[in-house]
Amino acid sequence: MTKVNLIDLFNISLEAGNEIMDVYAQDFEVEVKDDESPLTQADKRAHEAIMNGLQAIDASIPVLSEEGRAIPYSERRNWSKFWLVDPLDGTKEFIKKNGEFTVNIALIEDQYPSVGIIYAPALDTFYFGIVGEGAYKLENAFNQDITNEEELMKVSVILPSSEGEDVTRVVASRSHMSEETEAFIKELEAKYGTVEVVSSGSSLKFCLVAEGKADYYPRYAPTMEWDTGAGQAIVEAAGGKVMRYEDNERFYYNRENLLNGWFLVSK
Repeated sequence: MTKVNLIDLFNISLEAGNEIMDVYAQDFEVEVKDDESPLTQADKRAHEAIMNGLQAIDASIPVLSEEGRAIPYSERRNWSKFWLVDPLDGTKEFIKKNGEFTVNIALIEDQYPSVGIIYAPALDTFYFGIVGEGAYKLENAFNQDITNEEELMKVSVILPSSEGEDVTRVVASRSHMSEETEAFIKELEAKYGTVEVVSSGSSLKFCLVAEGKADYYPRYAPTMEWDTGAGQAIVEAAGGKVMRYEDNERFYYNRENLLNGWFLVSK
């Protein structure tokens, strides 16, 4: 596994978050991309900040970013490691100004995430995980004077931080729940009794499971690789799983088609 300096990633995410919040405080225009998803100046500015930061760490590691150029499979198929980036995950939440949007950076090695960071700039909360070593959460991240990894670990909370309760919790959208998600919840009710639905935007859904605030996050709808890489690393570092719906295998990356299939996150 590649040794990653978490302080570098911490500072890059704070810088990207700063660019996002600068736009957030203003009236901003919303463009519509070819796939009809929204795009703002915040997406672009965060992308630039992250690209500059990652290039400064190690220019030899390629970057696959939602807001970067489309890289053909013929070029990336032999990548043994790369950064997988969503500069602003939850652009719809950003536009609604509900605070539930994030900066996502993951290191993918041999098709699986090994390191993940998620920073929610409006909430000023930083999540990070190294698979096999542990996951952490840091609140009031922007105001911390941290210079090394030891300090970062010391001021952060180890995940999962919430103890399991009698109630089984599922992360789902209350307003846009699919039939498959409803069926999944009914199965859990038959097995465990009471099931509570908790809701959150962007990759914060993964963080709820990593924290132990939710037991399951069924995603029976399309996502892209950059939507899930960082979240998967943090969930797995916290002892959880992200499994493909069709065959219950561990979710992997750098596929020819970057569109994800359905998956289930569990703690």
